[in-house]
Amino acid sequence: MNHFRLYVTGQNPVSIKAIEKLNHILKFRLADRYSLEVIDILDNPKMAEEDEILATPSVIKLSPLPRRKIIGSLDDEEKVLMALGLIGGE
Repeated sequence: MNHFRLYVTGQNPVSIKAIEKLNHILKFRLADRYSLEVIDILDNPKMAEEDEILATPSVIKLSPLPRRKIIGSLDDEEKVLMALGLIGGE
């Protein structure tokens, strides 16, 4: 099972779009073999600090290892998949 953590800032249009986009990308690539944890840094700044989140949206692939991170727009699906290690060099 692939486990991801998405950091957002509040319930604004950018955050909502990031959640929807990442769910779409992961569902297409991994079907139901993933879990997604959404963390609002306004509600949980300590967790964001521990994961060294400097900007949102940020996605961390927690498992399987290696751990990977992507920061910023999730609009380019291929870039997101490559950054998370889901295509290319698998």
